[in-house]
Amino acid sequence: MLISNSSSNKGRQIFAWHFVLFCTFATNFGRYDRRKKLVCFDWFVKFMLRDKSNFEMLEGFLSELLKENVLIIELLDSEANKSSKDDKFNRVDVLVKDTKDERIIVEIQNNKEYDYLQRILYGTAKTLVENIKEGQPYSTIKKVISVSVVYFEAGQGADYIYHGQTVFTGIHEKDVLSLSEEQQDLYGKNLPQDLYPEYYLIKAADFDEEINDTLDEWVYFFKKGEIKEGFTAKGILKAKKKLNVGKLTPAQRRKYNKFLEEQRSIASHNETLQKDIEDAKEEGEQKAKYQAAEKGLRKKLSIEEVAEINDLSIAEVLEIKHKIDTEAP
Repeated sequence: MLISNSSSNKGRQIFAWHFVLFCTFATNFGRYDRRKKLVCFDWFVKFMLRDKSNFEMLEGFLSELLKENVLIIELLDSEANKSSKDDKFNRVDVLVKDTKDERIIVEIQNNKEYDYLQRILYGTAKTLVENIKEGQPYSTIKKVISVSVVYFEAGQGADYIYHGQTVFTGIHEKDVLSLSEEQQDLYGKNLPQDLYPEYYLIKAADFDEEINDTLDEWVYFFKKGEIKEGFTAKGILKAKKKLNVGKLTPAQRRKYNKFLEEQRSIASHNETLQKDIEDAKEEGEQKAKYQAAEKGLRKKLSIEEVAEINDLSIAEVLEIKHKIDTEAP
């Protein structure tokens, strides 16, 4: 989608924003409870954002996050906006346009990925390449901002909102590199990081639900699927009104219920897969203990010593010893 911001930019400088809402259902199953009064935000982006009257909600969240006024003008047609056989995984790319011909890609994906940080790196790189035409100078490369809302451990850290930039710091003087006057005139920016991709990582599941500012109100909604009385963040009241399940048309309600069923199915699959992995790991660890215990017994260690060393019960060691004793000569 395209968005605009309140800061002035040179006409030749075009930016692209990359927004990612990444939901993992197995660890955040409660967001897809039918009893919730509000539809989940990812469903809104997938099915309701095509209505221009609903732009205000996403504009509000992005404005609070980026600390500047974001205005979406239109939803552009792209292959990513079309339905596909992968819809059940809720992977959606939405391309929109703003008043300054800037672009933002809204991506929603519901599968847990351990290489997620590399995936968003690939996503920004792909966006950069796709938004410069052959023969154009590098000065026309679009800026990309990647915003990810995740419900799994995408990285270790004490905070729940992280911002990443490319900053050039002097090895000896420790100074931060700035653009020359000519470059500032060309780009309308002061620092290289204003030209390079930026990343916002919101770990919604780690949010302690203590509201300290208006951005926290949106994070609370992402985590709980609820909007409290007294919330004042940009777009949040519109979200409370428009995302009310009771306000959906019969057709939207059927589609929403189907969506919830699909997400619960995905959650169940992910949970089962995780349990299978844990069981296999436990089985492997137990097998290794038995093998070590057998080696200990063959080296004439006492039953008590073998049990203590391998954290096994006496009964388990006796069973292993019986197996050894009954082996054919």
